[in-house]
Amino acid sequence: MAKIFFSLLLPLLLAFSQTFLATGADSTFVQSVKRNPMKLRTEKLSHFRFYWHDIVTGPNPTVLNIVKPVPKNKTSPTIFGLINMIDDPLTEKPEVDSKLLGRAQGLYGLASQGEAALLMAMNFVFSTGKYNGSTLTIMGRNSIYQKVREMPVIGGSGLFRFARGYVQASTHFQNDTTGDAIVEYNVHVMHY
Repeated sequence: MAKIFFSLLLPLLLAFSQTFLATGADSTFVQSVKRNPMKLRTEKLSHFRFYWHDIVTGPNPTVLNIVKPVPKNKTSPTIFGLINMIDDPLTEKPEVDSKLLGRAQGLYGLASQGEAALLMAMNFVFSTGKYNGSTLTIMGRNSIYQKVREMPVIGGSGLFRFARGYVQASTHFQNDTTGDAIVEYNVHVMHY
């Protein structure tokens, strides 16, 4: 019994000693930090509401097709494989000429063969008020024909460092012929 115990103990001790030596050898690679190294304020929950304008047509489109679907998918009802790059205005009200709050920059692709569902990866880049220069990063699935879609906030910068939360998107206007759309975004985000 003791022989079995020591035969199991020896490999464990060797593994732990190798791990200790490997992590202790280069202390500049990783270091512990204080819980609040940047003297962050108290975390709070904020709610933002704005309108996202995806403009495909006209003299100044904010959407650029960067990957077309393969020929067999061009007639698919979901246009599976299509990828668009965006630089969409974010406005205070549904009208495109209302106050500009920032821009949604990133891309979306039609990622489902069974329904019109997008994979969205975008930054909300704010350009007004106290959040000017700060960003929120959203990445998730957007099933565009559902009344309300939810996607996660996965991070941010500036006043949104360490951000986390979710967005709820609901279509305010959509033109199925041109592809132009206005979507209301309600953003609930924890930040400092």
